[in-house]
Amino acid sequence: MDLDAVRTFVTAADTGRFQDAAAELAVTQQAVSKRIATLEKVLGVRLFTRTARGATLTIDGQAFLPHARGLLRAEERAVASVRPDRRALRVDVIGRRLAPAAQLGDFRRAHPEVELDVVTLFDVDAAVDAIRAGTIDASFRAVTMPGKRLPDGIGAARAFDEPLQLLTGPSHELAAARAVRPAELAGRRIWMPGLVPGTESAAYYDDLAAAFGLTIEITGPDFGTEPLLDTIADSRSLATFVGEQTRLVWPADHGLRRITLRDPTPVYPHSLVWHHDNPHPALVTLRDHFRSGRFGQTEAGTWTPAWA
Repeated sequence: MDLDAVRTFVTAADTGRFQDAAAELAVTQQAVSKRIATLEKVLGVRLFTRTARGATLTIDGQAFLPHARGLLRAEERAVASVRPDRRALRVDVIGRRLAPAAQLGDFRRAHPEVELDVVTLFDVDAAVDAIRAGTIDASFRAVTMPGKRLPDGIGAARAFDEPLQLLTGPSHELAAARAVRPAELAGRRIWMPGLVPGTESAAYYDDLAAAFGLTIEITGPDFGTEPLLDTIADSRSLATFVGEQTRLVWPADHGLRRITLRDPTPVYPHSLVWHHDNPHPALVTLRDHFRSGRFGQTEAGTWTPAWA
C-alpha cells in the first residue's frame, strides 16, 4: 500500500479539505485528489464525499481512518528502529501501576532530556524475546527464575528492591496491626487470583509461601484490581500482598489497610534487563541511574528468594 497515499488520506481527513491537505503536504490539490483516488481503487471503496464545504469521510473512510493512522505509526517505528539516536527509549515496566513505572517516572524527572516509550509485556520470557529482537531496549523483571538462565548477550543488574505490604479490609483480624511478621500469616488466607503459574511473580510468591509456611490462593476468576479490592474490603478472612510502590485507588468507604511486613521484610527484587549490543545512548543513562547509590542494595532484615 502506498504510504504517501495513506498519509494524504489522513491529512485530508484531519483538515476536511483537499486544498488544505495539499497546502500541509506541500503538493498540488490535483496530487491530493490523484493519491486518494488511487487509494480508493486499491481498497475498492469510496473514502470521501465531496461537499460545498470540503470533503467528509464516508462510512468506509471512517472505518479505515484508525487503521491508516496505525500504518503511519508503524512506518515511524520502522524508521526509528534503525536510528537509535533519534527514537525514544522503549522500556517495559510490567504494569503501569506497579513500582517499575514509578521508578521510571523518577528517572524521567531526573533526566527530562530522555524521551521514553513505555510498554507492558506479559512475563520475563516475552520481555527477553523483545530485548533480543530489538523491539524494546530494557525491562524491569525479577531474574532469574528457578530453571531459567538469561540468553547470551542479555545483561541484568539488580535495580531496586520493593518491600511487600499486607492489604486487608477494615474487619480483618489484622486490620488494626501496625506491622505483621510473615510467619504470623501462616494458616491465614492470602488471595492473589492474578498470579499466573510459570511467571516470575508466581515463582517469587511460591518461594515466599514455602519460606514462611503460607498458603497463597490463586483460584477463582481474575477480574482485575477493582473487583479484588472490593472482595478484600468486605472480607474478615481474606488478605492480599501488594508492593509498597503499587498505586491503588479505592472508594473511601472501603477502609482498606496497608500493613507493613517486618522481621523479616519480604522485598521483591526488580532487575534492569538489557542487551549488551544495544547502542541506544539513553540506555547508558538509564543503567547509570540505577547503579547510583541507593538502588540495588538489599538491606539487613529483608528476605528475597535465593535465586534472585
